[in-house]
Amino acid sequence: MVLGGLVFVQAVCAAEEQSLDADLLIVGGNESGCAAAVQAARLGVQRIVLVNDIEWLGGQFSAEGVGCIDEWTTVRGKRVNFPRSGLFLEVMQRIRAHNSKKFGLATPGNAFCGTDTIEPAAAARIFEELLAPYAGQGKQIQILRGWEPVKVSVEGKRVTGVTFARSAAFTPQERPSREAAASGMNAALLSVRAKLTVDSSDWGDVIRFSGAKYAAGPDLKSRFGEASAPEKLTGEERNEMNPLSWCVVLREAGRVATIPAPVGYDPRSFAQLDKTPPWVDSAMTDGIYSPAGWSVYTHRRLVDRWHNGFPVGTEKTLLNWPVQDYPLFNYPKRVADALEATEKGASQKNIAAMTPAQRRIVFADAKAHALGLVHHLQTQVHDRVGDFPQSFRHMELTDEFGTPDRLPPKPYVREGLRLEALYMLREQDIRAADRNPRWAKVMVPDAVFGFQFNIDFHPTRRKFLTEDLNGPWQFVHTPTRNWHTDTDRGMFPYRSLVPVERDGLFGCSKNVGYSSVVSSAVRLHGHMMLVGQAVGTAAWLCLRDAIQPRDIARDWPRIRELQLRLVRGAGGPGVLLWPFHDLAPDDLHFEAANQLAVRGIWQADADNLDFSAWKPVTRRELARALYRLKLALADTRGAPATNAAPRHRDLPLTDPDRVAVEGMVAFGEFGPQQETFGPQGEVNWGTLHRWLTALKLPANAGLARQKDLPLTRAELATHLWAVLKSQREWLPDMAKFLQSGSDLDGDGVPDLEDGLPLPRRF
Repeated sequence: MVLGGLVFVQAVCAAEEQSLDADLLIVGGNESGCAAAVQAARLGVQRIVLVNDIEWLGGQFSAEGVGCIDEWTTVRGKRVNFPRSGLFLEVMQRIRAHNSKKFGLATPGNAFCGTDTIEPAAAARIFEELLAPYAGQGKQIQILRGWEPVKVSVEGKRVTGVTFARSAAFTPQERPSREAAASGMNAALLSVRAKLTVDSSDWGDVIRFSGAKYAAGPDLKSRFGEASAPEKLTGEERNEMNPLSWCVVLREAGRVATIPAPVGYDPRSFAQLDKTPPWVDSAMTDGIYSPAGWSVYTHRRLVDRWHNGFPVGTEKTLLNWPVQDYPLFNYPKRVADALEATEKGASQKNIAAMTPAQRRIVFADAKAHALGLVHHLQTQVHDRVGDFPQSFRHMELTDEFGTPDRLPPKPYVREGLRLEALYMLREQDIRAADRNPRWAKVMVPDAVFGFQFNIDFHPTRRKFLTEDLNGPWQFVHTPTRNWHTDTDRGMFPYRSLVPVERDGLFGCSKNVGYSSVVSSAVRLHGHMMLVGQAVGTAAWLCLRDAIQPRDIARDWPRIRELQLRLVRGAGGPGVLLWPFHDLAPDDLHFEAANQLAVRGIWQADADNLDFSAWKPVTRRELARALYRLKLALADTRGAPATNAAPRHRDLPLTDPDRVAVEGMVAFGEFGPQQETFGPQGEVNWGTLHRWLTALKLPANAGLARQKDLPLTRAELATHLWAVLKSQREWLPDMAKFLQSGSDLDGDGVPDLEDGLPLPRRF
């Protein structure tokens, strides 16, 4: 459901208020907020204030405890990692370097779900180190910890600042205390005035308090026409969301370390574990998701000392198992009663609309549920399978989080508030026909990163097993909110970061413009870092040119500048826009392949996810690319007319490239044509030189000097990109783009509902 928020003012006592001015305010120190801050700083933004509600930075990697990195995709029937790029790649390189130094091995976990793992405390340090060159006294980024937003200031339709109060979840340690003293941040309230604000909070509080439109809970089928969306909602179902999980990190204790049963524990709640192996002896040599390695213990193991020969005491595993998931409606009676005691109707609120104090009531029960899982593994499951060295009975809660309960300071949040943005990415944009991803139906022109992950809902509902609503319950998966719903490789649009009606504000982290269904597919570690990197880049552009986020969306030269800056990086690896599987940021053709593909000049193979850089180019492929390049230029008035009858005998009317071949010939001075074209014949450097010359496009002299060298795809992309950069690019008239009722491409779909809104020449 779409909700219009009201500007929120929390009742606070008159108190000393500290004020700050910033160019860029980032609310939330998760991986997305950190990425936005680092990218903006590297690009030269001077006054960046990063406000976090807890001490730890890093979000999923650290504070949420998800130290087994989710990044898998499917290629040729096998589960492999999606190609890393941007700040996510940089952080993964740091993770591998840390593990290599500590363990002598970059990938010590041998986990079922991921190739790479990191201990949460180490991840927190890695994020501190990532920000360190830009953060601190006299530097670009000021980090303030232990604050949560209570008010958003709005002038007209523009967000101008945020007021914060002390966070009850904050447990200050020595370093934050020093930071507070150094910055004078010892007041009860903190007010930050900012030219731009980024909402990277866990639950989208800045968006909600600002009055911007947002949604939380399921979208009806009538909203986006999604196959998986419900026709209607009844009662509490409007709050159905991907559940949160309170992760648990355990290390070997070398002794019996059974924890007491938590409040509300009942073994019937965890009956699913009675059919699941607690541990299997596997080093995951068959790769991730190998069935032979499936068990609770190996599922997200962080450090595998048994197979790697590490010292005793280093073994560590992460519990993030489906039975641990905590649905976010239909709460146990004790939770509902506690919520109602704070405010009438609080138990019926979506968690995104709750106050921090109300959320902590939910969190407390989610923690108890997670501890119930541990207790069950240490008792019921241990008794069922017998004693052995890897039994959970011999594992203890790690002390690395510094929390009294030894649990992560935050839950793993899979779904929160969703910004009503200039475009809402929806299921039909990315839904696949089968289990082998191809290119998505909607490859957006304003892409800021490429992605692919299944529509992946963990169990969203609970079923009480008795009439006692404080009694045992089990999770329920619904037919339309499940995991393993396949998607194709897609691209995330810039428009989905920008509020449909608010200025001075970016959505970030999971607070962005997509449907509830798609949110389940765009939520992983890498996705969130690349969202932040895109936001940081766009914020730099806005501040440099004194414009608003929406101004970029309707200014195509600025979209192209944004994309180019992302691809080139900013002191780190570039971002993959078009999600070729074999394209890496350190490839010399990385920029060219990305830039040509997002423009449609380079047409990706329909049946192959690779760019295939060293594959020889055929005459068909060269003609197609040159025809599209010519149409992409401002001096080209339009496509030439083609003959009713085919010009070449081997390019019949049904050939998909006939128009491109004949159009290229018509554009240039190619002379008399033979009866056959030879579309599958391979070309060389000399061919490219001759055809560019015939089209009156600049041709590098080296092509003629070494004319007999075979032409590869990487070389062709590099030369075509050089040509395009030397020419004026054709751009559509954007004067009415994104205005109410505007349909720029005339396809009958309004711009705000159109994933492909621009008129194209090919």
